[in-house]
Amino acid sequence: MSNNSPHTKFQRILVGVDDSPDAQLAFQYAIAEAYQAKASLIITSILEHDDVNVYQALDKDYVHGERKELVEHLEHYRKLALEAGVDQVDTVVDEGDPGEIIVKNVIPAAKADLLVIGSLAKKGLKKYFGSQAAYMAKYAPISVMVVR
Repeated sequence: MSNNSPHTKFQRILVGVDDSPDAQLAFQYAIAEAYQAKASLIITSILEHDDVNVYQALDKDYVHGERKELVEHLEHYRKLALEAGVDQVDTVVDEGDPGEIIVKNVIPAAKADLLVIGSLAKKGLKKYFGSQAAYMAKYAPISVMVVR
C-alpha cells in the first residue's frame, strides 16, 4: 500500500490549539483520531507576537511569563488527551506567526503526518476560512484536516 492510499493510518497527529471554539473542536477530533489509529498526538500552540505590545515584547520577563503560561495551558490539554486514552502525547510551544511556524518548524520537528486545525482565526471572526488555516492548508507538506 502506497503512502498516498486513502486508507493510510496516520501515526503522528499534530493539532494546533488556541482558545477559539473551532480549535476546541479540532482538539476533540484529533484526540478521537489518535485514539482510534493508536497514533501519537502532538499538541502545539504558538505565542503570537501581535498579542504582545512593544513594551511587553521588550520585557523578557513578560514574554517568558506568557510562554510559561502557554506551556502550562498545553499541559492541561495533554492530560485531557491521556485521560481519553491516547498513549503518547507531546506538546510544542513556539513563537511567531502561527501558520508559518507550524508549517516550517513544528511539522518537521514533530515528524507529523497529519495536521488538524480549526477553520477560523482567533481574532476577528472571519466569515470564511481564517488566514492562518488557509496558509497551513496550502503550504503544509502533510495532510491537513480542517475542522468546522
